[in-house]
Order: sequence, then structure tokens, then C-alpha cells
Amino acid sequence: MEFDRLIRERHSVRSYLPNPVEEEKLRKILEAAVLAPTAANRQAFRLIVIATAGREDELKRIYPKAWFTRPPYVICACSLPAEAWTRKDGKNYSDVDVAIVMDHLILAAADRGLGTCWVGAFDAEAAREVLNLPDNVEPVAFTPLGYPADEPVAKKRKNLDELVKSETW
Repeated sequence: MEFDRLIRERHSVRSYLPNPVEEEKLRKILEAAVLAPTAANRQAFRLIVIATAGREDELKRIYPKAWFTRPPYVICACSLPAEAWTRKDGKNYSDVDVAIVMDHLILAAADRGLGTCWVGAFDAEAAREVLNLPDNVEPVAFTPLGYPADEPVAKKRKNLDELVKSETW
């Protein structure tokens, strides 16, 4: 899909078909995520691909909405803060890196006709338990991944003039 159209049409999907996702599509989406730029190219992230079938109850501990476990996959994007680049003032870029990775992932999914929904309001402790995360790994975001059962709604965005400054604040 042409990029301008892709970013206009991509939407947060909260209704999924139970249809399987082709392995080749999944692989291409994950490859797009791995190509995401990260600070100092540290790649201080990991993606966990979770097949939802048979794991619905434990995944609902992480995020309790029924639509979260309906598609065939849920992906958890994690950061490894100790491996991430840190600016001189102490700002650790691990969350920024994961955000870029997730953006690549969700756009690659939309380009292949699949739906996603960025989930940040999850139970981090449940995620640690269910996914058996080591102490040095931080779950940052989740997304279901599957074929949408809904239609996009009109996006509400502020005007460009409200969000973009020229030269200084």
C-alpha cells in the first residue's frame, strides 16, 4: 500500500476474526519490526509472539478485554533498559526504541491487511508472571494481531498548526 494511504487508513482494531495469520505474513511483520531504528543501534528490545489459542484465560490476566485474545496472536514488546543507549543527562531510550519498533510492526501489519491495537493499560505484574519475564526485561506494550472484523472510524486529530512549531516554541 502507498505510505500516505497506509498511515491514514491504519486504525486501532478492537474486533477480530478468528482466522489464522499466514506464517509468511507474520514473519514479514516481525522482520519490519527488527529493521526499526534504535538509539545507537543497540536493539535493546525483544518481541514475544504469543499464540492465543488455549491461553485466553492467562492472557486475560494481562488485559481483560475479550477482543484482546480473539485474534490468533498477541505480541508483547519488551525493553532491556540495561542494554539501551542512555543520553548524557541520564535519559534511557529503551521505551523510545520499543515505540519505534511497535510503530514499524503495526504499520507492516496494516500493510498486509492485518489489524493491531496498541495496548499500554495492561497489568505489568501479570505480564511478568504469564510470560516468565526475567528481572532485566520490561514489558512496554502489547498488541493483538489478526484480521479485523471492524471498519475504521474517522480519526480525530488536532490541526497541524496546533501541534507543529517553527524554529522555537
